[in-house]
This record gives sequence, C-alpha cells and structure tokens, in this order.
Amino acid sequence: MILRRLNWPLWVGFLLSLAAFLSYFLFFVRFPLTRDFPWANLGLFALSVALVVAGIRRAFAGDVPHPTRSRIVGSIVATLSLVTVGLFVFSVFVMARWLPAAHGAPQVGQTAPDFTLADTQNKPVSLSELLNAAGPEDAATSQKSRGVLLVFYRGYW
Repeated sequence: MILRRLNWPLWVGFLLSLAAFLSYFLFFVRFPLTRDFPWANLGLFALSVALVVAGIRRAFAGDVPHPTRSRIVGSIVATLSLVTVGLFVFSVFVMARWLPAAHGAPQVGQTAPDFTLADTQNKPVSLSELLNAAGPEDAATSQKSRGVLLVFYRGYW
C-alpha cells in the first residue's frame, strides 16, 4: 500500500507550513483582523508543526521500509518546515518593528498645520475654517468652545 510507505503527515505538514507562510503575504495581509495579529497563520503553523512531529516520529519508527532514507528525508523536511515557521515569526514580529520612525509626523498634543481637504460633497473645507466656526457656548465660562477632532486611520488609497 502506497500510503503505508509514504510519510504523509510529514509531507502534509511541510506543505501546510509553506501555505501558511505564503497565505499571509498573499491573502491575510489584506484584512486588518488577520494583518494586525496573524492568528489564522499561527493556527496553520501549529497544525503543520504537529503534523511534522508526527511525521518525524513515523520516520524514526522501526517499521519503515527504508529506515536510513526515511530518517534523512524526514530530518531535512522537518528542518525546512521549522525554518519556514521561524522565518515567518521573525519577519512578522521582529522585522516589522524595524520600520523607520516618521520624524515629520505630528506628535500627540502638537498643533496641526493648516490644510484644506474636500468634504463628502466635494466642497473644500480648511482646518482654520473649522476652528473659527462658532461652536456651542459653554454655560460655565460663557465662551464658545473651539476644537476639531482629527481622526487618522489606515485605509486603502
């Protein structure tokens, strides 16, 4: 029987680790839920590691037809799988922190420079217009409150 001779947990685990690595960069990075913390890929990697461990145990068992070849191939494939997992963890959790700091970006509490953008009706609106617009009066100080809330979010441009 071919399945008896083929170490399928080892090969499925190896292919699953490659699929988990590639799927993050090709598919899961598009969605904030899986881009910010790659929980789906980490689950796939956990499953692939479990399959590779089962495949290694099977490769080093005494009932394989070619024990030396099975052990060598099993060790190489398991090493490649673990290198794939390590490369993913390193690239997502370590290399992502190596991005340069935005030195020109406004800091928290800093006054934003004046700018003009189009609103939803395509009418230009400037920050200075919004700051000078009359707001509701504060009953305690009888002064008009002035303020603009700027919200920055990551989106697709």
